[in-house]
Amino acid sequence: MRWALVKVALAVTTMVVVAFAVPLGLVVKELARDRAYSNAERQAATIGPVLAITTDRTQLERAVASAETGPGGRIGVHVPASGRNGPAEIGARRVAESDVAAAVKLGRASISPVRGGSALLQPTAVASGIAVVEVFVPDAALTNGVTTAWVVLAGVGLALVIGSVAVADRLGTRMVRPAQRLAGAAHDLGRGKLGVRVQEDGPKELRLAASAFNAMADQVVQLLANERELAADLSHRLRTPLTVLRLNAASLGDTPAAEQTRAAVAQLEREVDQIIRTVREQKAQTQQTAAAAGCDAAEVIRERMGFWSALAEDEGRTVRIAGADRPVRVPVARPELAAALDAMLGNVFRHTPEGTAFAVDVHNADEAVIVLVSDAGPGIADPDAALRRGHSGGGEGSTGLGLDIVRRLAESTGGDVRLGRSVLGGTEVRVWLALDDRRARQGGRRGHRLRRTLGRRRRAARTGS
Repeated sequence: MRWALVKVALAVTTMVVVAFAVPLGLVVKELARDRAYSNAERQAATIGPVLAITTDRTQLERAVASAETGPGGRIGVHVPASGRNGPAEIGARRVAESDVAAAVKLGRASISPVRGGSALLQPTAVASGIAVVEVFVPDAALTNGVTTAWVVLAGVGLALVIGSVAVADRLGTRMVRPAQRLAGAAHDLGRGKLGVRVQEDGPKELRLAASAFNAMADQVVQLLANERELAADLSHRLRTPLTVLRLNAASLGDTPAAEQTRAAVAQLEREVDQIIRTVREQKAQTQQTAAAAGCDAAEVIRERMGFWSALAEDEGRTVRIAGADRPVRVPVARPELAAALDAMLGNVFRHTPEGTAFAVDVHNADEAVIVLVSDAGPGIADPDAALRRGHSGGGEGSTGLGLDIVRRLAESTGGDVRLGRSVLGGTEVRVWLALDDRRARQGGRRGHRLRRTLGRRRRAARTGS
């Protein structure tokens, strides 16, 4: 598709350039020719008034010399015979007698080809007949400036072609790359890589296709999980009748039929145990796949805020959500992110008085997604100690903030959790979810810059308030 767009742009632009540049180049050439002959006519016109007054050779030579606007020897005057004076030739002469006679007979300006150019023959009436003023126009004058104009036109046309090809290439790349990613993800999903997802970018149609693919992949993972849950449930349900069969088989005695029955029951029990173990392994793989596939953090935030907003309205709390209006994918499972959000939002309702405002912000960076839960409550006196006590898992000395879920979620991606003072004046819980754990460890400089930027914004907001 990319090269097809480039070829189409190249062909169309080339045709447009040729359609306009070729006629324009011919017009430029014709204009140069007309300009040269117009100059020759003006020079010839300066001789006409002198011929109307006198045919004296000396006067005409002076008039010819004064009419020369370029190199000399380009103007000649053919004066007919009068009385005892024969015909006179003044200045340079390049045309034949027949051309002069033809111009006299024609009675108007004409052009005759000569060596090195052409000659303009302008008839002028004098006392003794018709005189002819000859003005030589060299070939260089006929093409003066044409080459430069053609070079400029060629350069402009070439620039247009290159520009159109570059634009078409960029547009093709913008359309082809998302399509290639979508095709690659479809192949990976077909090979069993259930965690593959497609970044939703590019043209609108490709964004919709990527969104539909991600939804389909999520549905496939969910269907597989449901199937394995059903298999596990059925396997566990077989335990009770198998136990009854084993007990009944034990009471059949020592006959060959009884031994065959007991062996069949044992074989069946082993098969059921194997099914249960296989389902458990596949369930663990499904959970890992769901975490690798990730979820849309913005969608989860909107969903959980819709739940907590009802309680906030009852308690007279002001709620603000920012950054959740566009998809923000994070490499964590949807239930785990929902549980972490519930833990942070539950802390706001448990540890701040009614009517306290709170906000949830999500920032999408190159290496990480930052989720901020801030409130306008009294805050925490020692955030570091709160995190240390929260790390204890709710044992003795725990603050009861319930940050273990949040901390484990962030650390599973290579991120972290920080407590601080929010722009609202209370507590701010910042969850740093790394999009790529290895890249987050190797290239954390940009993450540190984003942390410093957020810190400056919080300090500026507190100063402004």
